[in-house]
Amino acid sequence: MADKADDLRQRLTPEQFAVTQTAATEAPFSGEYDDFYQAGIYVDVVSGEPLFSSLDKYDAGCGWPSFTKPLAEQQIKRHVDHALGMTRTEVRSAKAASHLGHVFTDGPTAAGGLRYCINSAALKFIPVAELAAAGYGDYVALFQNKKD
Repeated sequence: MADKADDLRQRLTPEQFAVTQTAATEAPFSGEYDDFYQAGIYVDVVSGEPLFSSLDKYDAGCGWPSFTKPLAEQQIKRHVDHALGMTRTEVRSAKAASHLGHVFTDGPTAAGGLRYCINSAALKFIPVAELAAAGYGDYVALFQNKKD
């Protein structure tokens, strides 16, 4: 029987595996969702856990997709990260424990002041039109009466 890592290596690209499983970071401005603004939600590429909404995404100019908050606090776990000679707060998905990126306190003040700086490789985007069919119908209401 294959172990979890072997299964994930089969399902994910090498970059997705490195980011989610070994806390690698994709190069800035290289991820598919950095300059991407379609309406929908972003889920964990490993488990499909719903994580972020396009309604909370903004251009922080940092080279990675940035969000002001997760869809729900319980879907994100935070850990202190002392790598690279600095102290940061790492964010992981709650269910799969996938490394997503980091959260910083330099986000838009009016939206709470947080910037969730997330690797595109850790995410899968589900457009609004496909939410129900993909099993995320509970999130359709977020986008009703909203402009794309």
